[in-house]
Amino acid sequence: MPVPIRRLVMALTLCCALLAGATACGSSGGGDRSGARETTAAAAAIAADQAGTPSPSTSAQRQKFAKTRFVANAGLAAGASYQWIVKPWKAGKFEKGAKGRRFALVKAGLAGAFAYNRLKAATRNAKGDPTLSKALAPLTAGIDSLKDLPSKLRKGDSADSVAGSFDDIINKVKDAGKSAGAEVTDKVPSAGQLAGG
Repeated sequence: MPVPIRRLVMALTLCCALLAGATACGSSGGGDRSGARETTAAAAAIAADQAGTPSPSTSAQRQKFAKTRFVANAGLAAGASYQWIVKPWKAGKFEKGAKGRRFALVKAGLAGAFAYNRLKAATRNAKGDPTLSKALAPLTAGIDSLKDLPSKLRKGDSADSVAGSFDDIINKVKDAGKSAGAEVTDKVPSAGQLAGG
C-alpha cells in the first residue's frame, strides 16, 4: 500500500528536526539528556502516527506499542495544555487588560489545536489495547468537544471556561491512562512540534 507523499514529507521533516535537535543537545556540553530522549520518543510517536509505520506482529507487542504511543501523545497534549493554556490562565494572563494578553491567547489557541490533535491520536492509539480503550471510551465525547475551543481561545472568547475544559479533559485522560497501566506525564512540546501540530 503506497504511503502518501504528504506523510513521507512530514516524516522526513520530523526526522531532520530530530537530528538537528539531537545535534544541538549533544553540543551543549553535558547536562541532562533525558529531556532530549523524551522529546525524541514523543516526536517519533507523532511521526509514526502521521507516516503510518507498521505495527508489531504479536498481540502483546501491539498492546505494548499502543500504550507507548498513547503515553507519548497524551503526554504531549498534557504538556502543551499546561504550559500554554492552564498555567497562563491560572496566572491571570487571559484577563482583559493583562499585559501580553493577546500573545498569550494566540499561543494558547495554537497549543489547544496541538493538544486536540494529540488527544485524537492518543484515542486512536488506545484502540490497540483493550483495557486502555475501555478506560478511555467515556472520554471520547469530551475530547471531541475540544475541537472548536482553540479558535475561541485565540479570540479571547470565554477563555476561563475554555482553559477549564482543557484542564478537566487532560486530567481525566491521565486518570484513564493510569487506571489502565499507561501513566501519562506532561511533556512540553518543542516550538517545531507545536507548529507542526
